[in-house]
Amino acid sequence: MSVPYEQTGRHRQKARTRAALVEAARRLLADGTDPTVEDAAAAAGISRTTAYRYFPNQNALLTAAHPQIERTSLLPPDPPTDPMARLDLVMTAFTRLTLDWEPQLRTSLRLSLRPGAEQPHLRGGRAIGWIEDALAPLRDTHPGLDLHHLAVAIRAATGIESLVWLTDIAGYTRQQAVETMCSSARALLVAALDRHDRRTGRA
Repeated sequence: MSVPYEQTGRHRQKARTRAALVEAARRLLADGTDPTVEDAAAAAGISRTTAYRYFPNQNALLTAAHPQIERTSLLPPDPPTDPMARLDLVMTAFTRLTLDWEPQLRTSLRLSLRPGAEQPHLRGGRAIGWIEDALAPLRDTHPGLDLHHLAVAIRAATGIESLVWLTDIAGYTRQQAVETMCSSARALLVAALDRHDRRTGRA
């Protein structure tokens, strides 16, 4: 079995080369282009032959260049126990990340909508986990409430897809879009709690 190129000798140098290619791809994405391996190589000042040793195709490059936020929670240390307060904190952080990475996320969204595009390498579903983490206290206070379903509903009303529609179609400013997404998240939580309380006779 052959050993992947990056796992053979000169590990630090290869890590720097890979990082340079990824950073170049991210800059190109921020400019609204669909960078190929050749484009990233040229922008990074690296030969095409070398670049292809790290990324054999455009999809591999875009996978590496897509925002990698290795956080299991967007909550601060010692977060509140109130689910609404926790959701507000997570939505504030999530919308900030969406704005910070907007150019790259827009390009990734556009590429993922191409016929036959491989969705997983561009769409990770991390935000659903962050939202579920915010709602976690409800497992004790509202047993039987489907937190995953609620997190998916909130995610469907937020993120890059909603930002694109609110700014490009509805004509909102980015601040108005953020306020709308946060308001939608709160409204979905309130509605879910109300339905749960009526169903369980707690209303």
